[in-house]
Amino acid sequence: MISETQAPKHLATITSIEPPARTSLTAGGGDLADLAPAAAAALRLLADAITRGHANQDDIVQALQDANVHEAFADVLAAASNAVMDETEDPYDVDYSLAADNLSGAASQVRDIFRWI
Repeated sequence: MISETQAPKHLATITSIEPPARTSLTAGGGDLADLAPAAAAALRLLADAITRGHANQDDIVQALQDANVHEAFADVLAAASNAVMDETEDPYDVDYSLAADNLSGAASQVRDIFRWI
């Protein structure tokens, strides 16, 4: 029995071991199935921190710009655009190029938003 004055001899008890995130992109989603929800959760935590904080609009925008949040999100969209085009052998295939152009355009708009605010 441990008395109140005795500290335990261990810092933590391991109750389970989680497998690492998948590191390859597969037809089943691969690392996207692991990383996209984590990215969304991080952005929701950021939104919650902003909501609970007392910063003004300029401070919030500046913090987001300093952290390059908009660039990171735009990079995700640009990478998705490139991935779509990598799926086809014909760069003029409308089904692929339209989707890729939309993703690329969205990346540009995300970057532009931070120029405008």
